[in-house]
Amino acid sequence: MLIPHDTRIALDTVVDLMNTAPEGGRDDTLGDVAALYAFVRSHDVSGVDALDARDLKAVQDVRKRFAEVFAAPDAHAAAELINQLVAAAGTTPQLTDHDGYDWHVHYFAPGASVADHLAADCGMALAFILVAGERERLRRCEAPDCGRAFVDLSRNRSRRYCDSRTCGNRLHVAAYRARRKEATTG
Repeated sequence: MLIPHDTRIALDTVVDLMNTAPEGGRDDTLGDVAALYAFVRSHDVSGVDALDARDLKAVQDVRKRFAEVFAAPDAHAAAELINQLVAAAGTTPQLTDHDGYDWHVHYFAPGASVADHLAADCGMALAFILVAGERERLRRCEAPDCGRAFVDLSRNRSRRYCDSRTCGNRLHVAAYRARRKEATTG
């Protein structure tokens, strides 16, 4: 699946935002305005000035809506959620080439809040996945103690774990040890 650079960045941002949520015993890593500033800086979210508690709450609400898209039972439900997100953000597509990036499209209006920025750009990235008939690529880690979000960009859509270096390896090692133990005791 060919994904343009800006769409890939937006998908990574969606996943990273969703994975800040307090789920599966994890703390909320987007629990205060300082954490929101850190998230904005680490993801090069452009056009963001001063942030406050209202911005934090709005971004947490957008995060919840993205999680609902990933959990949607079918493409129609996912499309409805994405449409609501993007419409509420006041989408205003514009071509731009800033900060060393080639031409790409921003979907948020100039001066938009950080929540609207994320809802518009990241919502459109999710829309492109849906339009491509690839909704099943929006996944949650299958490790029993994880559940983190990820976008499966593998060629054959076979990825099951959020990070093959952690969850995947841990479960593969556990299965290997169980097989070895069964072979030696059986």
